[in-house]
Amino acid sequence: MSRLSVNTRLLRRIVVDFVREEILKTGLKRGVLGLSGGIDSALVAFIAAEALGPENVHAVCMPYKSSNPESEAHARIVAQACGINFTVVPITPMVDAYFESFPDADNMRRGNKMARERMTILFDHSALHGALVLGTSNKTELLLGYGTLYGDMASALNPIGDLYKSQVWQLSEEMGVPREVIEKKPSADLWAGQTDEQELGFTYREVDELMYCMVDLRMTTEELIKEGFADDFIANVQGKIKNSHFKRRLPIIAKVSNRTIDRDFRYSRDWGK
Repeated sequence: MSRLSVNTRLLRRIVVDFVREEILKTGLKRGVLGLSGGIDSALVAFIAAEALGPENVHAVCMPYKSSNPESEAHARIVAQACGINFTVVPITPMVDAYFESFPDADNMRRGNKMARERMTILFDHSALHGALVLGTSNKTELLLGYGTLYGDMASALNPIGDLYKSQVWQLSEEMGVPREVIEKKPSADLWAGQTDEQELGFTYREVDELMYCMVDLRMTTEELIKEGFADDFIANVQGKIKNSHFKRRLPIIAKVSNRTIDRDFRYSRDWGK
């Protein structure tokens, strides 16, 4: 049995309760998320529907002209399966209008722009519906920095940010995410033919096992090598985690007072209890 095996029934209850409690304590009752047709957003849609009621969940699919048509089709299947509200907002006009001024921009810049364009739409829809934006980045992506700062990594709360990709698959099975979504190759769908694992250079299951030992069990490099992980694989992943740390924290504020936001002054919304 893998170290990453989880009690899916207990995990389901924890993340569903998390979404319900965190949204209700703000005085709101609705959630908004980007539904891409991939497994992470599909799982969050199922969690939100169970936590808030499907009528209180608004999913937005935001395809670009180069997006795989299968992605929107799978997003529709997920929305129908859990009964949530579903809207399609194509992002091609706004993205292309910007890059008319920068025609030589590479795929990374274009992908980042798409991710941030989608997030501006989600936050606008959160205002439209009186809702909070739900994040869909898993722990594997967050640790590797495999996401766009203020793009797909932005949200008001994230129910799957402490789940490795391997655990996302497990919980998706438990919650009844459609089989075609569970079995498809993970992809950010930022350009034609792009897949996560091809871009990363290793599989999610491989890196999950390593990062669980490295991060959760806090094994040293020597211990990781004894566990059978290759030196270059360890160094590669360690470098990605280190170099992307800035993405996992709020903007750093220069401390000049006794109570600095995000250091000494935290959790103000919990004071009213």
